[in-house]
Amino acid sequence: MADNLTVLLDESGIKRALTRISHEILERNKGVQDVVLIGIRSGGAFLAEELAQSIAMIEGAAVPVGAIDITLYRDDIKSHTSRLPVGKTEIGFSLQGKKVVLVDDVLFTGRTIRAAMDALMDHGRPECIQLAVLIDRGHRELPIRADFVGRNVPTSLKENVQVIFSAQNQPLEVVLEK
Repeated sequence: MADNLTVLLDESGIKRALTRISHEILERNKGVQDVVLIGIRSGGAFLAEELAQSIAMIEGAAVPVGAIDITLYRDDIKSHTSRLPVGKTEIGFSLQGKKVVLVDDVLFTGRTIRAAMDALMDHGRPECIQLAVLIDRGHRELPIRADFVGRNVPTSLKENVQVIFSAQNQPLEVVLEK
């Protein structure tokens, strides 16, 4: 591994973090009644699937899972319009009155989460929105905080945190690039 990369979480560390987050989601919501998971494309969508599998193993009940693309809700859309491919939003159920757990891989400035909440509201009015992230690296620009965090990793603005996924969209490791 290059000198400028540090592994923050390996595959088993990610699994432990997601299992803990699954338990915390179940505790906070007193089970899975009216709970839905919505992952932010692309890393968050993959992690939402992992969380759904973990919750199903723990609780013995399935949780609906969807994915949302926030491209058109970004506050920097005008500066990136020609370069940003628009992904697919897949929410095959109503959000009305649901406890939505929004899932993302890395929480940084909070702007992605703000865009995701705007996008969610176009799909219905949930009872509440909770936020689950694998990594919280700090440096918020908006008053947004995660309800469920796999790991807090203080970083400098010059560093980058990336979740590496396999070809089958399984999380393999989290790396810090200096």
